Amino acid sequence: MLIDTLEVGSMKIKYYPDADALDIRISDEKPDYGEEAGEEMILHYTKDGALVKIEILDASKTVIDFLEPILSQKPLAKAVSY
Repeated sequence: MLIDTLEVGSMKIKYYPDADALDIRISDEKPDYGEEAGEEMILHYTKDGALVKIEILDASKTVIDFLEPILSQKPLAKAVSY
């Protein structure tokens, strides 16, 4: 089951809740191979070595773990009501 696709410029981000996987497509080129980058991330490249996709496994935990140190440095701005 696919929740949604977010497009930022030419980049497409998809989240697959059944697999808890986040798929970040940097390019529409077809990847030829992938390499693990830690336990929860796979980087996909073309045969020429261009990065085309980042796959984040166990995404709900991995993304929070990644953002937690960043968010702890500066409190989030409170919403302004009009």
